[in-house]
Order: sequence, then C-alpha cells, then structure tokens
Amino acid sequence: MANAKRPLDGITVVSLEHAIAAPFCTRQLADLGARVIKVERPGVGDFARGYDDRVHGLASHFVWTNRSKESLTLDVKHPEAEKIFEGLLTEADVLVQNLAPGAAARLGLSFDELHEKYPRLIVCDISGYGDSGPYRDKKAYDLLIQSESGFLSITGSEDEPAKAGCSIADISAGMYAYSNILAALIQRAKTGKGSRIEVSMLEAMAEWMSYPLYYAIDGAEPPPRSGAAHATIYPYGPFAAGDGKVVMLGLQNEREWASFCDKVLLQPELATDARYASNKKRTAARDEVKALIEQAFAGLDAAQVEARLESAGIANARVNDMHDLWQHEQLKARRRWVQVDSPAGKLPALLPPGLPDDVEPRMDAVPALGQHTAAILAGLGYAPADIERLRAARAV
Repeated sequence: MANAKRPLDGITVVSLEHAIAAPFCTRQLADLGARVIKVERPGVGDFARGYDDRVHGLASHFVWTNRSKESLTLDVKHPEAEKIFEGLLTEADVLVQNLAPGAAARLGLSFDELHEKYPRLIVCDISGYGDSGPYRDKKAYDLLIQSESGFLSITGSEDEPAKAGCSIADISAGMYAYSNILAALIQRAKTGKGSRIEVSMLEAMAEWMSYPLYYAIDGAEPPPRSGAAHATIYPYGPFAAGDGKVVMLGLQNEREWASFCDKVLLQPELATDARYASNKKRTAARDEVKALIEQAFAGLDAAQVEARLESAGIANARVNDMHDLWQHEQLKARRRWVQVDSPAGKLPALLPPGLPDDVEPRMDAVPALGQHTAAILAGLGYAPADIERLRAARAV
C-alpha cells in the first residue's frame, strides 16, 4: 500500500461509548485516520473491558472494537466536566454517544443544544429503540434486539430458536452509524453545517430482516427455522460425507441443479425429475433431496465431495471453527493479519476490509484505561497542577 493521506486524517471524534455498537463505529472511523477520543468512567471505564480476560488478560470485545483510540477518563457528571467537554467539542468534528436513553440530553449534549454553539459538529446518537415512541426508555442489549426484531424466530432448529453467535444487532447499528457519519461529513463539505444522525438498533435489524419480512407479507407463513440450511432455497446448507465430516454447499438456480445432479451426484436423470424440477419443489421435498444427496456422499470423504463440487462449479465451504479461522490459508495468503500494541503486548489484528488500495489503515494500540487523559487535558490548556487537582477531585 502507498502511504497516501488517510481519508479521515484531521477529523476528530469524541465518543461517549460503551459495549459494542458505538465503539465498533468509531473504531472504523479510526481505521480511516480519525482521531477518536474515547470518554470513559474513571476507575471503571467502558464496561466491555470486563466482559472476559481471554486476550492475554484483556477482554475480547474490547480489543476488537477499541484499537487506535485515545482513552480519556472523565466523570461526566462532575462540575468540571462541562468545561472539559467545551474544550473537546470546540475542536471536534463528530460526537458519538450510546449512553442510556436521555442521558446525553441531561448532560447538555443533545444536537439541539450543541448545534448553535458548534454549527459544524455532527452528532450521532445510537440507541436501542430511538428517541421517541413507546419503547424509547426500554433497555436494549444485543440479544434482546435479536429477539424483538424477529431474528430469533427464523434462526435455530425446528425445535428451538438460537441467537447469532456474534453481536449482530450491535454490529448492524454500528455499521449504519459509521456509514452515515461518512455521509454527514460529505454533506458538511457541501453545506458547511453539521447534522444529527440517529441510529436505532431495532431499525437497523429490521432493515436486515427485510427478506423474511417480505417473504411473510400479508400474513403469509414466515420462513421456518432450518438450522444451518437455508430456509427457502434447497439444497443449500450442510451435508455429511462418508467420513463423518460436514460439507456446506449451495445451489442458486436450475443450471446449477443440473450440473450438481450430473457431476456431483452422478445421477443426471434427477435434473429432469418432476418432483425436484424447481427450487420450490426441492424445498418442499427437502427431506427426500437430503437423503438422495447424503446417500451419494456416503462412499466419499469430505475432500472428494469438495473436489466434485469444485469440478461442477457448485459453491461450497468447509465448516470451520475459530481455530480454523485463525489459520485460514486465504487470510494468510492475502496478508490480512498484522500486529497492534496493547497493554498486554503485541496482539494480532485483521486489517479492515474494503479500504481503497492507496490507503494504509491506522492500526494503533488498544488503549489502557485513562492512558491519554493527561495528554488530552494538556492539549486543552490544563497545566500539570490542574490535572493533578482534577485527579484528586476524581473528576478524571
């Protein structure tokens, strides 16, 4: 990569953030070069710091979402906090917050209160349900939004729903916050004025649920829970080979079905069998189709099945676990792993996906709690004695 100026070099983001949605958003802004000042509670910090200690004593969620940031400890309710925020926001381009509903407004940090004083400031508010409506004050965690959005109703086995294994409700909200902050920066370049962005986890997940929503339009039956298989396209999912290993495969159209029958199952006549002549029919007869496939796979090991699928042009994948992903040959071949610093020493980190090829992403350290407090306050004009006074008063 060339050492081109990063897209967000010179942009400053102040974030009152915790858990995942807002930190995931702001970490991606940092990847693009933004200076991100993470405001944390003195002595405790972002509560995600305490989720676990799996990364050499650090929390896995925190390491993932907080590299390349500066940690400022600040008691946001302390009388001194208002002056510190004033100094921060004078230089800031973006304020991000995912505090409890109404908390930012009580601190005087709503867009309406800030816009006149800081007209170029972009304010992004992330919440569970939005700042209006009957659910406004309802607590919202990732699993609860997975449930409220209907995601659990279509995920899992026929007998039991299952949550996603990662924080998809937080991730979806964080992604919409990130992309819309970029849009707001472009808009500000045209108008000279900042704007407000409001991201609701429920609304983000409802957007991601649009396929099953439309599938169940006008009271129609929703997609059934179907484990690791696709609910409405078949065959599309896991199938056992003769050695007991599982191969994931997927067909998208009738041309692929014909090739699958001919080159993988070695039963070309199935392609014209009226019982399986369309995706709708194969989905309705999925138990029969699964039996046909696994009977054909019974004499093959997983590697042989994958070889046949590749020769037939049928999409397929291994069913990897986390240990397999750490060692994935494609990620290694494309040099996606780098090292970043942290309070626990060097840690592996994935390069952010999809950046322009002339941009070197920022891959700085995961911060210790309050690591940058003194430097940030000094940059705001506080003398060492003033900083010590603030520490003694537990303001920072």
